[in-house]
Amino acid sequence: MVDEFATEGYQRHNHRRQEHLASLGLSLDKKSVLELGAGVGDHTQFWLDRGCEVTCVEGRASNATQLQERHDVEVLVHDLDKFILPIGKKYDIVYAYGVLYHLHHPRNALQQWASVCQSMLLLETCVSTDRSEFGIPEDAACPTASLRGYKCRPTRHWVYRQLSRLFQHVYMPTTQPDHEEFPTDWNNVQTDGLTRAVFVASRLALPDTLPLVQRVPETQERLCE
Repeated sequence: MVDEFATEGYQRHNHRRQEHLASLGLSLDKKSVLELGAGVGDHTQFWLDRGCEVTCVEGRASNATQLQERHDVEVLVHDLDKFILPIGKKYDIVYAYGVLYHLHHPRNALQQWASVCQSMLLLETCVSTDRSEFGIPEDAACPTASLRGYKCRPTRHWVYRQLSRLFQHVYMPTTQPDHEEFPTDWNNVQTDGLTRAVFVASRLALPDTLPLVQRVPETQERLCE
């Protein structure tokens, strides 16, 4: 089970996403964080290193057990496609990296996540460059894949519209992580694999000096350039 998470490619992907998030200049220290689809906790240390109080939600009990062994945080086992989150409080930051595209009901999930978010929702997901697709079969036996056996591939514009209905301010970075799954020219996407994008939804306006724009950009820069 852990081997799926421990591969060199999987860990490289995690590192590139986290270094990109750190580069955005957002206020991330000493926050209450709800980490969704946390897997075995590969992203959790990012928040603990910043003095955050972290609650993790993971759909598979086997993954949650590994996560709890690695990190001293609250871990809830919950199917994110269900209609009610099993929590009774709100969080400064809701962190949803690599989870939305594994869900059967992404619109409902975004509504739930927004309902427990006090400040920012940080979202990274696979997207479609053509048209949104929902209810796509996925192997539920894989510990890094959909819990229910169905995934989705929304477009960036679909995600942006949904977030705009739930938050006062929605941004996308002017940069992309230094990884081939994150295109920089959306009019000329050259990949046969996964295509990913990052979104920042906020209750308050963020400083103009940050590398963010309030629209869906057609081009972005590579972080390392």
